[in-house]
Amino acid sequence: MAHVLSFNDTYPKTPLLTRIVEGFAGWIDRYAENQPRMRGVRALQAMSDEQLAARGLKREQIVPHVFRTTF
Repeated sequence: MAHVLSFNDTYPKTPLLTRIVEGFAGWIDRYAENQPRMRGVRALQAMSDEQLAARGLKREQIVPHVFRTTF
C-alpha cells in the first residue's frame, strides 16, 4: 500500500521582511490604541454633543483636551 502526500500552496508567500514590518506596525498600532489617553478620546467621542457641552467641550476640542499635558 502506498501513501502519497501532496503539498500545494494555494496562496502566495509574503516576503519575510514584509511580514516583519507588518507585524511591527500592527504591534505599534495595538500599543497606541490601548493607551489610557486613547481610551479617553474614544470615550469622549462616543458622547453626544449635548453631553460634551455639559462638560464644556466641543467635538473638535476632544484631542487637545485629552492630550493637554503633553502638547
